Amino acid sequence: MAADRPESRAWWIWSVAVVAYLAAVFHRGSLGVAGTQALDRFDVGPAALSAFTVLQVGIYAGMQIPTGLLVDRFGARRVITTAVLLLGTGQALFALADTYAMGLAARGVLGLGDALMWVSILRLVAAHFSARRYALVATISSALGALGGVAATFPLAAALRTIGWTGTFLLVGALTMAYAAVTVSVVRDTTPKASAPKSGGAVLAQVRDAWSVPGTRLAFWTHFCTMFVSGALTLLWGFPYLVDGLGVAASTASVLLSLLIIGQVVGGPLVGALIGQRPECRMWLVMGYLSLNALSWCALLTWPQGRPPLAVIAVTFLIFAIGGPVSSVAFALVRDYNSLRQVGTATGVANAGGHSATALGVLTVGLVLDMFESMPGGSEYRVAMLALVALLIFGASRTWVWWRRARAEVFAAAQRGEQVPVLLHRHRWDLEIPRREAVAA
Repeated sequence: MAADRPESRAWWIWSVAVVAYLAAVFHRGSLGVAGTQALDRFDVGPAALSAFTVLQVGIYAGMQIPTGLLVDRFGARRVITTAVLLLGTGQALFALADTYAMGLAARGVLGLGDALMWVSILRLVAAHFSARRYALVATISSALGALGGVAATFPLAAALRTIGWTGTFLLVGALTMAYAAVTVSVVRDTTPKASAPKSGGAVLAQVRDAWSVPGTRLAFWTHFCTMFVSGALTLLWGFPYLVDGLGVAASTASVLLSLLIIGQVVGGPLVGALIGQRPECRMWLVMGYLSLNALSWCALLTWPQGRPPLAVIAVTFLIFAIGGPVSSVAFALVRDYNSLRQVGTATGVANAGGHSATALGVLTVGLVLDMFESMPGGSEYRVAMLALVALLIFGASRTWVWWRRARAEVFAAAQRGEQVPVLLHRHRWDLEIPRREAVAA
């Protein structure tokens, strides 16, 4: 049905929604350039300041499954509009906050609005675009959203210098709330909404149904291990690692961190076009990327004398950045293996993977740094980053397990004469398992 809808209308609805997502990414990263002012405004130290980031990421990860349920129940239009209002309200409260507790509460409201956005965008894309075009539009959406991260650096820093903390955050909060009038007027839902679950048990059953699909579990672990490295470095640990761990000048570190955004903006459409045209290559791309990610960490952490050349650091950070676009494979898997009535819930399940890994990575690196802070010459960062490597290896192993199980499901369905999401070629390492075993595993 999506392919029969007027395409110009679909693109118009999508463009309005993706601007809202760009705003969400902007608000998510707005504390990055305001960190120094926040230390003075709330009279706290770096550890307390990091709680803002952990709180936001934790809320984001925890809200992904509820967001999927909400989108399936009420539609993307209502949820996106609610998200925009929460984002604006949270930023306005942050502008007026003058205590640490008020600041945390404001960032919590902002994090809640941010958490509602991406799953809603993907539900909208699934409803308005064909399955063949879904991957490309989803990755373009992610790439455009990354521009919000750019706006949260130099332009926001300039505004903070010009009109100050309160004026800047009040202005962006008011503009965001005003945009809700646009989303409620333009965004439209076209797929039937799921009936409201009658009890908590029914809600759990709805989540369990989505989780029982091997393609959904494959999507969860794919998202888990592809995007968390760039997330952990962008949100908190990238700058300290470059400056204190690798001895890079602060100005150069800022440029290197920008590569994490540039890589997403450039890589998004390229990855989307590839996986849209060649869906059978999706998981090969994921496994190849994970191998390249691991090799990048080997280069950074084992380089003689501890400091790789700047060119090597730049290449590794670009590789980490590509994890964002590659993580969109997870949403293509969700779209292919779930019905439209369930795709919002399943998308929430998958999206929780990467952000849970990001929160876990940020927290684990901090704990390891506290344990080894007495090590000389930035060596504590070399040890701490091993936590991200361990998380990468764990996620990759689970992705491999569920890739094989999902492939076995496709082969079994094809043998029964059923329609399958993608045609696959059997390899010697493929499993032969019945559906009930795959679901119970």
